Amino acid sequence: MKPDAPVSFEIVSKGPDAGHARVGVLKTPHGIIPTPAFMPVGTQGTVKGLTPELLRQTGSSICLGNTYHLYLRPGSDIIRLHGGLHEFMGWPGPILTDSGGFQVFSLANLRKVDDEGVDFRSHIDGSLHRLTPELSVAIQQALGSDIAMCFDECPPADASRSAILISMARTTAWADRCLQAHDSDKQALFGIIQGGLFDDLRIQHANELIDMDFPGYAIGGLSVGETQGDRVRILDVLSEILPVEKPRYLMGVGRPIDIVEAVERGVDMMDCVLPTRNARMSTVYTGEGRLNLRNTQYRSDLLPLDDRCDGFCCQHFSRAYISHLIHAKELLAHTILTFHNLRHFQRLMTEIRTAIVDGSLAQLRTREEKLEKKR
Repeated sequence: MKPDAPVSFEIVSKGPDAGHARVGVLKTPHGIIPTPAFMPVGTQGTVKGLTPELLRQTGSSICLGNTYHLYLRPGSDIIRLHGGLHEFMGWPGPILTDSGGFQVFSLANLRKVDDEGVDFRSHIDGSLHRLTPELSVAIQQALGSDIAMCFDECPPADASRSAILISMARTTAWADRCLQAHDSDKQALFGIIQGGLFDDLRIQHANELIDMDFPGYAIGGLSVGETQGDRVRILDVLSEILPVEKPRYLMGVGRPIDIVEAVERGVDMMDCVLPTRNARMSTVYTGEGRLNLRNTQYRSDLLPLDDRCDGFCCQHFSRAYISHLIHAKELLAHTILTFHNLRHFQRLMTEIRTAIVDGSLAQLRTREEKLEKKR
């Protein structure tokens, strides 16, 4: 990275026999992020159920904002009046914003794409909008995130080779337009690598974006219906060619076993809605596997959610109490479960960073494989 760049990345350790895995430090205008890092998703300017202080207490050092949702509501003009998304949501730490591309392209029946951009109808009120690479960058600059993402086209996992080639060409052209439009000296702009499940196309597209010299690279187009084996294979391919000195971000992947496998292949940053979404479904992650607190067996269970957890909720609340909150439909249940799940994920990231340094990452992966089979 350039010495005067708003975001810098340094590899601190690769550890013995850690393969591509590395421990690093990502420095941003709003703070330092130890990597590998898991980033909670704050779709609409909030991680559902948590105040910023509670989010900080989970051990999270960075969170995500969603360009598509914040553009539609409340609008980037309102957020700009507050001085940016940090001030608007009261979160002092680093923020990464996605480009809005994934959300737009997930609205298959509400959008029309061409080489200039995308016409889409709001899922809120049906109003018509047009999102272009230039507008995506302008919105993200108004949000004031530390890391912005290029506007890209995210095809489904079963897309044909011909469709992937069209999508790649469009994403490359849009990446160039994003670079031309981006003029913030307080925000880094990352490129997004597409190419579907075709090894040669992934290599081709990665090289196209590497030539553009982005300060970081995201791996898009995964966690869209592919198998675990296909995902690992694509990560293996990209781990050999992405610049070692720049951060790598795997978008939308977040099962614990998937996180460990990604880290083994050199991924530094990940995000996923799983821990917060599962919390809203009364499901928590523990050292025993996943537990669903709606089940009647927990109504008289005096144990904490996880006796290995150092979080506030496990230190103060029983499974029986949380089960009571769930069945009484008390909002506190969602806060407790969301806090716990995010604390679980951040504890996992600390374990991963330690395991990279001391050479025990393979053993940690074996543990998570066993837990996943129980889930």
